[in-house]
Parts: sequence; structure tokens; C-alpha cells
Amino acid sequence: MQRLYDFIRRHPTGVDSFWAVFLLGLSGLSMVVRAGSAGERLAALLIIVGLCTVVALRRRAPEKMLLLAVAMGVAQLVFGVKPGVANFAMLVIVFTVSTLGERWASRLALVCSLSAAGVSQLRWPQDVPQNGWPQQVFVGVVMTVPFVLAWVLGDSMRTRRAYFSQLEERAARLEREREAQSKVAVAAERARIARELHDVVAHNVSVMVVQADGAAYVMDAAPDQARQALETISSTGRQALAEMRRLLGVLRTGDSQESGEYVPQPDVEQIEDLIEQVRQTGLAVDFKIEGTPRPLPSGVELTAYRIVQEALTNTRKHGGPDAGASVRLVYFDDGLGLLVEDDGRGAAHELYEDGGADGAGHGMIGMRERVGMVGGTLDAGPRPGGGFRISALLPLKPAH
Repeated sequence: MQRLYDFIRRHPTGVDSFWAVFLLGLSGLSMVVRAGSAGERLAALLIIVGLCTVVALRRRAPEKMLLLAVAMGVAQLVFGVKPGVANFAMLVIVFTVSTLGERWASRLALVCSLSAAGVSQLRWPQDVPQNGWPQQVFVGVVMTVPFVLAWVLGDSMRTRRAYFSQLEERAARLEREREAQSKVAVAAERARIARELHDVVAHNVSVMVVQADGAAYVMDAAPDQARQALETISSTGRQALAEMRRLLGVLRTGDSQESGEYVPQPDVEQIEDLIEQVRQTGLAVDFKIEGTPRPLPSGVELTAYRIVQEALTNTRKHGGPDAGASVRLVYFDDGLGLLVEDDGRGAAHELYEDGGADGAGHGMIGMRERVGMVGGTLDAGPRPGGGFRISALLPLKPAH
């Protein structure tokens, strides 16, 4: 049964042609028993063929077949061919046009449906019982009802199809929006991972290079100091590998909440360890905390850590051999204040903005993106009297 239904759906014109041939056969039988002149019989035959054509091609060209049906109806009135079995095609085309046709064709079909019975009574009054006008009106209404019902049913099917079409369009649009949001999320995650990799590589590799140079310089004169530098290189390399392993794990699984061998993301409490690591490279750093420390959102803590890390890395790169730095963390009621200053010769502010200082475009731009993600503000630029200053305010709750 399902195969038959599928065949009917795939070959609508073939099915309509079958019913057209069937209708042609019934109409031919009725015409055989019908009396009339040769001219009338020829006109009836042509009208029957035209109406059967309407049934055969109703779904391929509904508007044209409606006009053909109207023309056949006019021909019946002109040549006096009384309605017969073939006029069932008019009922079929009314339904088809109201379902599939253009709006103008649907309205024309409705007008023809409402007027066909009245015009038929006027053309063949002898076919109407002569018992008064109420019965004539009743007969006209009875003849009109099937056409009106066919139009109403077809129009309701049109409305239903339009509704389902809108639902499908909406579902497709939502699917496109979800895909677009997924692409945006992937791009944002890639940018975040790129910033993380930049911070890890720029800071830890810089520390390792400084320590390696120092160890090579004092290898013969102070072996203990060289050994300590090598130990610092080893621990820094392990830390960098652990953080890069965590980031690569995020790339593999798509989950930022990694556990097991992947280390947790840095927070504010680890800033002191970071500064101690920087001091071992020879950069003097003054660190102070003001206010009452308390737990902060993970995004705020990671942003604060990365800003300090990036700022001290830039100081070590561009501040010169005698540069010093200071770091201030200030706990406010509604956020965290961060101030990082150095007294070195610094680099041009525009260099950071262009990303050229690090060659990858993730220096100051990365800082601003991090601060913007948590709804904070960042101010960076040369410090009066020399050096460079970075000031950030990170709110506890992002602004809406």
C-alpha cells in the first residue's frame, strides 16, 4: 500500500490522466444515449474533451486549466450543451486552483462557483421545477454548495501548507543561526586559546632564555648559581608544558573543564608565585595587595593573572637591564583593581597596539580582549617620568 501511495505522489500527472480518461469514457457513454443534432453532438464532444483535459493537466497548469474550464462553460451556454458527467471537472479544478493556484485564480474560481448554479438555471429554466421561487432558490443553493465546499477545502489546505512551509523555513533559519553561533563560539574559543598560548610561550620561554643566558655566563665562576638557573629553566619548562598540554587537551575534546594531568587555570593567588619567578630572572618587582582578598569569578582571576604576566614579560623584553616594576592588586567592593608600572625605557605604545612587539598581534590587543570579556576597562600607555603603566579595573559582575 505504501508503494502505491509513493507511486501516486511521484506521478501526479499520470494519475490525473487516468481519471481524465475514466471521465472521458463515462461522458462518452452518456453522450451516446443523448439525443440531438450532429452539430450539438460535435460541440458536446469538444466540450467533453476540453473538460477532461482540465482534469489531466490540473496540477501542471492550474491557472490555465481554470481558464479552459471557464471557456468550456461559456461554450456550453452558447451552444446549449446541458451539464453532464464531464462537468465534474469544474468541481475538481475549483479545488485544485484554491489549493495550488495563484490568488487571482482562486478568487476567480470562487466567483464562478457562486454564479454557476444561477447562470445554469437561467439558461435551462425548464430543468427547474415550476413550484415557486423558494424552491428555485433551494435548488440553486444545493447546486452551489459542492463548489463552495470544494473551494473552502482547497483554501484551507493552502493555508495549512503555507503554515507548514513557514515552520520549515523557521526551523531552517534557526538551524542556520545555530550554525552561525557555533562558528562564532569556535572562533572565540580559538582566539582564547591563541591568547593563552601566547601568554604561556611569551612568558615562560622568555624566563628560560634569560636563565639560560645567565647560567652560561656564570657556569665557570659560580657553578651553584648556574645550577639554580638550570633548575629554574627546568621548572619553568615543566610549567609551560603542563599549560600547553591543557590547552591542547581543550582543542582535542572541546571541553575547557579539563582534569587529571591538565593543570587548573592560573588565578590571583598564583600571581605571587609568578612574581617570584620573574624576580629570579633579575627583574626587581615590588608587589602589594590592598583591601581584603576574597574569592573572585574565575574569568576575573585568569584575566588578572594574564595581565600581570604579559606586563612583566614586556618589561623584561623592553625595559632595559636596570628596569624595575611594581604590581598593585586592590580589592574593591565591586571589583578588582590592577596597576602594573615599570621605570624602564619601554617600547612605543603604538608598537604594542599593532602587536608588533611580539610579532603575533596578541600583546596589548590580547589584554584588551581579556578585559573586555569580563566587562572591565584597561588603560595602558607611557608613564610620566619614563616607563610604562597598565591600569585595569575588573568588575565582579559584567555590565549588562
